[in-house]
Amino acid sequence: MALISLGLVLVSNAKFFSNLKQPIAYNEEVAFDWFEYQGQDTMFDSNIPTQNEYVNPILAGFYPDPSICRAENAYYLVTSSFSYFPGLPIFKSSDLVNWKQIGHVITRKSQADFNGGVSRGLFAPTIRYHQGTFFVICTNVSSKGNFIVTSTNPEEGWSEPIWLPEIDGIDPDLFFDDDGKIYITHNGPPPGNISKHNGHRAIYTWEYDLKKQKVISDQKLLVDGGTDMAKEPVWIEAPHIFKKDGYYYLFCAEGGTGYNHSEVVFRSKHIYGPYTSYENNPILTQRHLPKERSNQITTTGHADFVELPNGDWWGVYLGCRPYGDDHYNTGRETFMLPLKWEANGWPVFEQGNDPHLFVYTRPELALNTEQIPPTTGNFVNRDDFDSGSLGNIWNFIRTPNSQWYTLENGQLLVTPQDENMHEETKFSFIGRRQQHASFEVATEFSFVPSQSTGAAGLVAFQNEKHYLFIGKRLTDQGNSEVFLEQSFGDSLEILASKALEEHNQNLWVKIVGRSKYYDFYYKQHKDEDWRLLKANVDASLLSTKVAKGFVGSMLAMYASSNHF
Repeated sequence: MALISLGLVLVSNAKFFSNLKQPIAYNEEVAFDWFEYQGQDTMFDSNIPTQNEYVNPILAGFYPDPSICRAENAYYLVTSSFSYFPGLPIFKSSDLVNWKQIGHVITRKSQADFNGGVSRGLFAPTIRYHQGTFFVICTNVSSKGNFIVTSTNPEEGWSEPIWLPEIDGIDPDLFFDDDGKIYITHNGPPPGNISKHNGHRAIYTWEYDLKKQKVISDQKLLVDGGTDMAKEPVWIEAPHIFKKDGYYYLFCAEGGTGYNHSEVVFRSKHIYGPYTSYENNPILTQRHLPKERSNQITTTGHADFVELPNGDWWGVYLGCRPYGDDHYNTGRETFMLPLKWEANGWPVFEQGNDPHLFVYTRPELALNTEQIPPTTGNFVNRDDFDSGSLGNIWNFIRTPNSQWYTLENGQLLVTPQDENMHEETKFSFIGRRQQHASFEVATEFSFVPSQSTGAAGLVAFQNEKHYLFIGKRLTDQGNSEVFLEQSFGDSLEILASKALEEHNQNLWVKIVGRSKYYDFYYKQHKDEDWRLLKANVDASLLSTKVAKGFVGSMLAMYASSNHF
């Protein structure tokens, strides 16, 4: 097929950087010896699944907008990643419970070169498998909009983007009909670009030609506004079309990707409609439940579905685990529930509108006993940087312009760049997702700053105006100190600092998170006790409610020659 002829290339981090210009040399190289993350959520400790159960979320932490497909006896799942690089993490499973990250869809600068805000970049992908080829369709809001990439083996890389200039809006879906026709369905502005109320959007579809690699029809309106225009529905989006028993089922998210989020469904005998809204919509939401309930799961919606070989259907969707009044630093996560088909032919999530639990009976699939890094529950993840390359959990902020790190002799060596994290630039940042409300993260590094503008350390990062950074620097008097910096909106503040022993280059730093409050520790010798730098720092500034945007918090190693 013409789509595949674009070529598939596996690009590791090392290969990616080999094609980039080398950075300016500084004398302030930072050597990170190891990085350890440990989840400590009491919810996971009190909800341990049996062999016949699974635990939600199936992907803990910032993994929103999930999309899923089946290829023979394996299942593949992708999520949004916005301006983090590599983009669109992809997971594989044989049992829908144990998921292994096999890479990313976007691994090359030629596919996506991110600039601008962290919550820009790649929105809401859809993954599909058809006649031996995988397809991902997505929106890059920082570039040319909607595009398709393909692969015959997702573990070996994906093609260059095929851009779809005719298609505006976001959240594109790819549907392969049984008559051989292909349709792209997406969210877009209301008809005539005339909004009847705030949040008024619409769902459209186009026919797509696989060989010509372009749309071959006019835009067709499927849904205007949502389930009931009399109620002024908002943000109809995330469409996915499936065909079953002669009906086209159109699943959509409605209500906005916040507390009022939901999943709704329409159906029609014809691909172009008219589509009828299910009378018992929404089929998935938690917005009607009391906020005072314990162990909440909220913000549920943006679902996608897969049929098992035995005919069972399962849906993956995003949700949140808040603390306090709808605060969550972990971002929007990936959950899963079974989908049931009623006698009248309408699909409903099993217990979709009941308070969601954390443990359910797992799908009827053979349990995978392979030892793979866990994606949920409480776990310890440690990287000693001795594998020769960075693992799939690591992310850069935007697409790097140059090679500023190496892995040598069991150390991650970072050359501090002139850019810093006060601005929306491509600064020296290597981070992993915060996957638990309660956690510990620590690292050991060696750094000898030569000027007072340099800094390096460990950051809990939401965006450039919302972070907490424990690091090492020189004072104006030329002495080394450990410090804690807070960025909150337009305010930068040093919350605490302590002088360091000058003869010791190494510094251990640790963050202990307890939902809203974080504690910050340091030490200069391996065998000494941790010293408290600052306790009970209000970390709600890292929550989506405060920081806004669409991402969750990252815990990252960071260095800059020009931080101050």
